Amino acid sequence: MTEKKSGWVVKVSVAPPSLNDNTADADRIINELKSVLKTDYIDIDLSLLKNLPWLLRESAYQVRCVCFKDRGRWKLVGVKSINDSAICAGIAVDLGTTRVVLRLINLETGEAISESAFDNPQITIGPDILERIHFAGNEMGLDKINRLIVAGLDENISRLCRNAEVNLSDIYLMAVSGNTSMAHLFLGLPPNHIIREPYIPVVNTLNTVLAKDLGIRINNNARIFIFPNVGSYFGGDLISGIVFSGLHQQDDISILVDVGTNAEVVLGNRDWLVSCAGAAGPALEGGVSKIGMNAKPGVIDRIIIDPETGSFDLHTIEDLPPKGICGSGMIDMMAQLFLSGMVDIRGKFVESKCGNRLKDSDGIRRIELVPADKSATGKELSISQVDIDSLVRSKAAMYTILETIVRYVGITFGDLSTFYIAGTFGSFINPRSAITIGMIPDLPEGSYQSLGNSSLGGATMVLTSRQALDEVEKIRDRITYLELNVNQEFMNRFSAAKFLPHTTPSLFPSVTIPR
Repeated sequence: MTEKKSGWVVKVSVAPPSLNDNTADADRIINELKSVLKTDYIDIDLSLLKNLPWLLRESAYQVRCVCFKDRGRWKLVGVKSINDSAICAGIAVDLGTTRVVLRLINLETGEAISESAFDNPQITIGPDILERIHFAGNEMGLDKINRLIVAGLDENISRLCRNAEVNLSDIYLMAVSGNTSMAHLFLGLPPNHIIREPYIPVVNTLNTVLAKDLGIRINNNARIFIFPNVGSYFGGDLISGIVFSGLHQQDDISILVDVGTNAEVVLGNRDWLVSCAGAAGPALEGGVSKIGMNAKPGVIDRIIIDPETGSFDLHTIEDLPPKGICGSGMIDMMAQLFLSGMVDIRGKFVESKCGNRLKDSDGIRRIELVPADKSATGKELSISQVDIDSLVRSKAAMYTILETIVRYVGITFGDLSTFYIAGTFGSFINPRSAITIGMIPDLPEGSYQSLGNSSLGGATMVLTSRQALDEVEKIRDRITYLELNVNQEFMNRFSAAKFLPHTTPSLFPSVTIPR
């Protein structure tokens, strides 16, 4: 008797061998699985074969089989007695440039058992991906930067499992979702040509790899699935986001934006998918300012400026004393400065409106957000004109990326049913503020939907659903990638978008431009 499920754990009961039935142990269990999984091929690694005779006999031939599909071909990853109380588990990984998030999954129930996160240890090499790729080009550089992330994952997986009282040997599967460069550095693949024309990665689609071959100390036969890339700047994290959003299954046209190191965009529906990516992320994440930070406790995420009095009402995450500002806070701030008249349509400070908040140091103007005696750092928190100029360029790049991909397929923003925003950035952003500065199109606010950590969400789905893994392969093959680095129209539109909200105000009818 066999229990049929949609996940990766299958319970099977096979007849024990006898003088009348001398079928080999491996063939005995494979034949049963072939019938259930409707496949002609199931592979078993040597390391599992070595233990199979004892596993079968100790369990009286009633076992739970952990299986996984590897580019259409099934693999038997683990065998555990039905009577063994220990779970069969997996780890979903969002392999971010700045932050890595882990989710421990019960493969049998699909339940999320626990979750944790840690700063990507490669930050010690460089905060951005370009620095890391250049470092990887040095002698032994790739080996060092690879060992940093592998050791970080290994240590934090151990801690996560220990806290959840799950044995490392009971982790049979991992699904890792990250951008193209992060996937290369995790696998120890040279990323050098990703950033050089014509922007070629080593590989886009991999077979699953053995965790032990990468130095991840979980079950000896555990497999790691790496989400495939589409191009150098369109990574597996966005494919993961597509799976999580479900936009590829919808009749209506939707768009998905993930702002990280780059702004990655996919547009389409069940019939077609077009994608592109461009450098717009760092400023929109607060990365261009000295007080810019990732969203965490004590960081400013919302700002309101009274246009009459010029007073600032600041909100910080968890209402702690302010110590910096995140991307959503920067966008809020920019929108409020514009609406209050403190900056003009070029993003330049208007002295008569800024009052005594406007300061000058070495010829560079800055506006004070928080005085030193009210900040968590004991230092003034302020935004300079240089910071504002960088933000204007980034918002212009973001809008231009969106405008270019929409025009490429011959539609308008008005044809979009849903505008998905992924990542931490999407969790905190105020769409009204982003519209006000001309970063995203002037659509009804109900069109905008935050997905949260869609990279982790998609990785979780792959560990809990066979159908989700099938969808990943279908999505990868359907995407048309638009290369913006050689798109002249992009540069022309970019210049027009470097104003608040735009050189063509009619594109933003809901935004009232201050007089």
